[in-house]
Amino acid sequence: MSAHKTAHRRLSEVFRSSKKLNFNNASKIVLMSDCHRGDGSWTDSFAHNHSIYYSALKHYYSGGYTYIELGDGDELWKNKSLADISRIYADVFRLLSRFHTEDRLHVIFGNHDMGKRELKHSGESLFENIDIHEGLILCHKETQTKLFLIHGHQGSLLDDRFWRLNRFLVRHIVRRLEMLGFKDLTSAAKNNVKKRRAEKRMSSWAAANGQIVISGHTHRPACFPDSNTLYYNDGSCVHPNCITCIEIINGKLSLYKWSVKSRDDGSLYVGKDLIAVPREL
Repeated sequence: MSAHKTAHRRLSEVFRSSKKLNFNNASKIVLMSDCHRGDGSWTDSFAHNHSIYYSALKHYYSGGYTYIELGDGDELWKNKSLADISRIYADVFRLLSRFHTEDRLHVIFGNHDMGKRELKHSGESLFENIDIHEGLILCHKETQTKLFLIHGHQGSLLDDRFWRLNRFLVRHIVRRLEMLGFKDLTSAAKNNVKKRRAEKRMSSWAAANGQIVISGHTHRPACFPDSNTLYYNDGSCVHPNCITCIEIINGKLSLYKWSVKSRDDGSLYVGKDLIAVPREL
C-alpha cells in the first residue's frame, strides 16, 4: 500500500472512532497544541514561553472557554516521567486541573506524548478519570458543520507506526546532540520536508472527504477564511517569541498570537493579536 493510501486509511480510522462533542454559537473553545512541556532543562523548548502560555491559559479559564489540547502537550520523548514535568510546571497543571474539574478540558495525544495512553495502566495519570483521545469531532449545532481535531502525525512511518523507535532515538541520541547545539531533524517542526509531507497528508485527506481538519504537529499555523480550504493548524506554543492558538467563538474560527508587548511607559504585558481573518462555519 502506498504511503498516501496508508495515511488516508489511518486518518479515516481515527475519524470513524472519534468521540463527538456538540457545540453552538454560544460556545467558547480554544485549541492549542505542541506545548512540549519539559523538565526545565536546557532542552526544554517550552520554558521560554511558559509565562506567555500561562497568561493566555488564565485568560481562557476566566473567560469560560473549553480548552482542547491537540497533542504534544507534554514532552514524553525526551522525558520519562509526567510527574517530573508537572512538578516543574505546577502552576500550569493546577490550572489545567481546574479546567478538568469543570469539564472544560479535552486532551488529544500526539507522537511526543502518545505514552499518555499507557499512564493509567502504570499508576500515573494526567488527571483522575480523564480520557486521552486520538481524535475528536466537534459538531456545530447551527450549521451541522463537523470539525475533525487530530494531532497530525498519523501516516508518518516513524512518528506513527514506529514511534517507540523514534522516541528511543530522541531520548538517547537527539537530546544529547541538542545540548551540544544541534537541531533535531527528526521533528516535523524542524524539518521542512517532513513538515510539507504532514501538511499534504492532512489537506489531501480533508479535500478527499470534504471534511474540515484542525491539527498541530508541524508548528506552522494555518487558518484560511476561504470555505474551500479545509485544512487548519493551530501552530504551537514553542515559537521563538510567541504562542499561537485557534479560538472558536460565535460560530467562527480565528487564529491568534500571544506575545509579550510593551506599553509607552516601558512596562511589559502579555497580549494577543488576530493573525488571520476569521472563518465562519
